Amino acid sequence: MSTHEIEVLAGERFKFGSNWRRFLGGLTETKIAASTTHIRATLGVDNFDGQTFLDVGSGSGLTSLGAHRLGARVTSFDFDPQSVACTEELRRKYTSGANWSVCEGSALDPTFLNTLGEFDIVCSWGVLHHTGAMWKALENMVPLVKHGGRLYIAIYNDQGMWSKRWLVIKKIYNKLPGPLAAVFAVVVMGPRELRTALSALRKLRFKDYLGKWFNYRGEGSRGMSRYYDMIDWVGGYPFEVAKPEEIFDFYRKRGFALEKLKTCGGGLGCNHFVFRRTS
Repeated sequence: MSTHEIEVLAGERFKFGSNWRRFLGGLTETKIAASTTHIRATLGVDNFDGQTFLDVGSGSGLTSLGAHRLGARVTSFDFDPQSVACTEELRRKYTSGANWSVCEGSALDPTFLNTLGEFDIVCSWGVLHHTGAMWKALENMVPLVKHGGRLYIAIYNDQGMWSKRWLVIKKIYNKLPGPLAAVFAVVVMGPRELRTALSALRKLRFKDYLGKWFNYRGEGSRGMSRYYDMIDWVGGYPFEVAKPEEIFDFYRKRGFALEKLKTCGGGLGCNHFVFRRTS
């Protein structure tokens, strides 16, 4: 039995791959285009022609597919075997397979990472805080980025006591059997969604609220699904957080300059960073 399977059975790891498998059932060209547009806008490029792109924790494979469509030579890996299978499915379904390799591996395994080489762009969106050793994983990204290359990461914001409460919620979710876990997720997120819906109704913007559910429109959607993102949020464990300045200082000391920062305003969600390796 693999380390991943042991952790899942012990309730110490969320089944990210299973969630991504269900998400792919509703994948459309519109969502793929949204993901591709998000990558292009975030990194400020028209294409990645001739560049190498590493997707650390590829999940559904959607980010890797977007980078591939922009012309990058893509390498994708994930610790979750089902996530690897999802990424493989997108590679097989939407490409000829050229210039895109997919493998299973851990962001915490230096031996594995040393086999990958260096890349023009290293992307790890909302992944490293789920490894169980976030700061080690962040450190392990450094040698993967070429001199002059870029690192794009998204890390959960540290909300203090609220983050500690979410940690407890996530632990409970992963100890529950499947049907009860689903009910628990609804109980946890229901009040929050109701407040959001009522606020949209008062502002006469309920149609926009529905659009977020059925089309997941809006800036930063990345082509994802609001429902599956919600399940990922409630169940996403292991779970660690960091303040924006902590991530900035960490990489500044390791020869990286911050090119772009988008925070969640001190609230719930991820802070996004684009760093350039300068030394």
